[in-house]
Amino acid sequence: MKRFKILSLILLVFSAFTYSLAAQPLSGNQILKKVEDTMLAPKSTVADATMILIDKKGKQKVRKVKMWTKGKKKRVVKFLKPADVKGVGFLVLSDNEMYLYMPAFKKIRRIASHVKHQSFMGTDFSYDDISTTEYTKHYTGKLLKETDKKYIIEAKRKKSSDKEYDKLKMWVDKTSFLPTKVEMYKKNKLKKVMINNKIEKIGKYWMATDIVMTNVKKKHKTRLKMENLKFDKAVPGSIFTKRFLKRNVR
Repeated sequence: MKRFKILSLILLVFSAFTYSLAAQPLSGNQILKKVEDTMLAPKSTVADATMILIDKKGKQKVRKVKMWTKGKKKRVVKFLKPADVKGVGFLVLSDNEMYLYMPAFKKIRRIASHVKHQSFMGTDFSYDDISTTEYTKHYTGKLLKETDKKYIIEAKRKKSSDKEYDKLKMWVDKTSFLPTKVEMYKKNKLKKVMINNKIEKIGKYWMATDIVMTNVKKKHKTRLKMENLKFDKAVPGSIFTKRFLKRNVR
């Protein structure tokens, strides 16, 4: 009987210790890693997308694109319409290896490091914004506040990183571990705001399917609506090549 009581006490202490560890709040870095893991979870993605460019007067330009991703780094964007951008292709192989194909010039050019922070095809996304989402490689996270439904974290750029933004402020949904809002700062000035209007679970993956990026100074917006998403399909390696950028895609 005495032995049973001792065993019960040991189990009680162990359970209390385990619960204490589980109850500890996540750190900013842990939350940032979960955001990154969620965004990079699919082995591959194929999607159609509608890009809507909206100026400060509300005038809109609509573009159709097709997108492929594979692994953590590789991605391709091909413009399908309208005619003035049809055939344009963008290839990302890493943070520092990106290529743009302009059919009017029939040339592929590599995006230089000083260019990757510039606007991508007149949108409010930069080349770098579209490239990769390896947050923990470039930023250090800090938890600012926690509510029932969200974590609010601050991510400061590491000295080793060449990312454009010194600081990011994220509102992270606790269910999906995707940000509902991201503020982007440069030299302590708010430059852009990204809002994920719609986050949904498609199969086993959480995805932002309605994204709005706003350039604060220009008061210009780009809305990106993701459609027909397919995950973990066999995507040929030949798609992530400069040769593929020149191909016509429907």
